[in-house]
Amino acid sequence: MKKNLTELVMILDRSGSMRGLEDDTIGGYNSMLEKQKKEEGDVLVSTILFDDRIEVIHDRVDIREVKDITNREYYVRGCTALLDAIGGTIRHIENIHKYAREEDVPEKTIFIIITDGYENASRSYTLDQVKEMVSGQQARGWEFLFLGANIDAIAEAARFGISADRAVSYRSRGRSVRLNYDVLSKSVATLRSHSALKSDWKAEIEEDFAKTED
Repeated sequence: MKKNLTELVMILDRSGSMRGLEDDTIGGYNSMLEKQKKEEGDVLVSTILFDDRIEVIHDRVDIREVKDITNREYYVRGCTALLDAIGGTIRHIENIHKYAREEDVPEKTIFIIITDGYENASRSYTLDQVKEMVSGQQARGWEFLFLGANIDAIAEAARFGISADRAVSYRSRGRSVRLNYDVLSKSVATLRSHSALKSDWKAEIEEDFAKTED
């Protein structure tokens, strides 16, 4: 394992149901990466956008070389191929680690999935396949965090084999999206420092979700 190297994978929903949150998603994502650049250690960033198609914006790019995304990259359209996004990305990263020299494999791998969860367009992967893939990589120490917009994220994450303490629901509104990325930045920094996530890592998001007003 390569010490102090983190594989950070962001899988972001850009299906039509995410409409209206583009600017907050772009700003939150860019802010999160800027904060991570200031942390100790190295990071390889992968950014995957999905609707009914999968688009790779960054493929294991050194975080210091990652430029801000804009509305040229992140814009909403289409349906939701969530299974294909998760399954295809796991397979890609898994194969890279499998064939890399042991000393080049990142010490920590973190997958962050942000979606409204309404799968309706995948063609390559089934739910059972993805669940098996997630469980297999968790056994190797990979971390998976699941954030679901206006859904029961804990129940939805469980379908993929992601435990309740790694899932949280949020409201589909600007301030909540911005809060997500702030909380995620702190959580990623914690994991990169070889510390365990505290049980209350998602408390701010849960408190915000409980507030029904805009």
